[in-house]
Amino acid sequence: MNIDLVQVRDDIRTRKTTARATVDQTLARIARSNSQLNAYHEVFDDQARADADRIDLDIAAGKSVGVLAGVPIAIKDNIVTRIGHTTCSSRILENYRSPFDATVINRLTQAGAIIVGKTNLDEFAMGSSCEKCAWGVVRNPWDINRVPGGSSGGSAVAVAANLCAAALGSDTGGSIRQPAALCGVVGFKPTYGRISRYGLVAFGSSLDQIGPITHSVRDAALLYQCMAGDDPHDSTCAPRAVEDVVTTLEETPRAFRVGLPVQYRKGNSPSVDAAVARAVEFFKAMGATIVDVDLPLTDVGISTYYVIAPAEASSNLARFDGIRYGHRTKSNAAKDLFDLYAQSRAEGFGPEVQRRIMLGTYVLSAGYYDAYYRRALQIRRLIKQEFDTAFAKCDVILGPTSPTAAFSIGGMTDPLAMYMCDVYTVNTNIAGICGISLPAGFDETSQMPLPVGIQLQAQAFAEPMLLKVARAYERVQGGRKYPTA
Repeated sequence: MNIDLVQVRDDIRTRKTTARATVDQTLARIARSNSQLNAYHEVFDDQARADADRIDLDIAAGKSVGVLAGVPIAIKDNIVTRIGHTTCSSRILENYRSPFDATVINRLTQAGAIIVGKTNLDEFAMGSSCEKCAWGVVRNPWDINRVPGGSSGGSAVAVAANLCAAALGSDTGGSIRQPAALCGVVGFKPTYGRISRYGLVAFGSSLDQIGPITHSVRDAALLYQCMAGDDPHDSTCAPRAVEDVVTTLEETPRAFRVGLPVQYRKGNSPSVDAAVARAVEFFKAMGATIVDVDLPLTDVGISTYYVIAPAEASSNLARFDGIRYGHRTKSNAAKDLFDLYAQSRAEGFGPEVQRRIMLGTYVLSAGYYDAYYRRALQIRRLIKQEFDTAFAKCDVILGPTSPTAAFSIGGMTDPLAMYMCDVYTVNTNIAGICGISLPAGFDETSQMPLPVGIQLQAQAFAEPMLLKVARAYERVQGGRKYPTA
């Protein structure tokens, strides 16, 4: 079974159960399973119980409570919270405590959500497997010898294994959607600028977006509506009213068009292609029109992303120098300030983060800026235009989330092969549009069944349409299995 966020919320409100009982059950599951799965880096037992008791008292007194009152939620550990640490799963921030809460944390807690802990991730959100976490490998609850995907793998595992009702992740090139697919849950990346990034530790500032990982589209829609909206602390946040996506969610769109890119039909495992084919039949049965669309720049998305994202990371991570805050070397060998910086950063950052910082610094350096970074920005504009052309023919685009199901821990050592795990997700971020990954069956060829996911994409600020279509698919697909780990 799974923890349905809306059902939990309603049961607490109607006093069928209590927030304290819900939190106690969640913490018990974490205590039982986290040592094996490593989803959480830090758990806030005492604070979560105190928050739950306060909500129960308010409900008993007949006071008004928020739309998420009593719901246990996990937070990816690159989103700052005053409680606990914010480490980005990196040694360089091992002891860092934030003096403020991110905007999304404020909005969730104001709605009554209970933060139960911080989840592990690939260091500084740079990875697609959650093997690059300073606090150890995160394991897939369907098969603990498999990766959960990344970089929001801890959040996806926490949801899939019922260690929370929902979790927050961040998505720079697929980091919400890809682990959601590999763990058999829903992962939603809103339009760039729809949810405030204030308090999200920056990786690629023009690509990063916070979003929910949940058991259902209904839960994702509710969390999205609680978090979305303008924020004076984030100049990139869109000053647009937030649509009531929850009230309209169950309305099946009429005469909607589903685009199938020809570029999404090669290099996938048979189980992934079969999942997309089943989704096509589901949509046809709903009355959707299926149209072919052309996205010829799909194959250059990875190379474009791995110029833009490391360039922005190189700039964003320059602040972690071991002087103002963060890890500072204890070595006495530093000859000068430059040496102190170099040693502190070499000790604090892991190999993948170092690789991307060096790559980003290179493409921004004199003599290479035009050849790499400026060229990548030009291709980015073409990718956005390509999506605009496709959306003139369709309302949503359907395809795989990831080319394969979860691979074995340690089974992919080539960084370029790892980067290709995000071939279908990076262009969503490059174009700034919205996308959602939905559970779509299993790969039965392995020793244990492994989830596969499909992805739906829609144009910027078309979240109401995207969520309606996703919810309609979810209803037709029916019940799902859940891991036993």
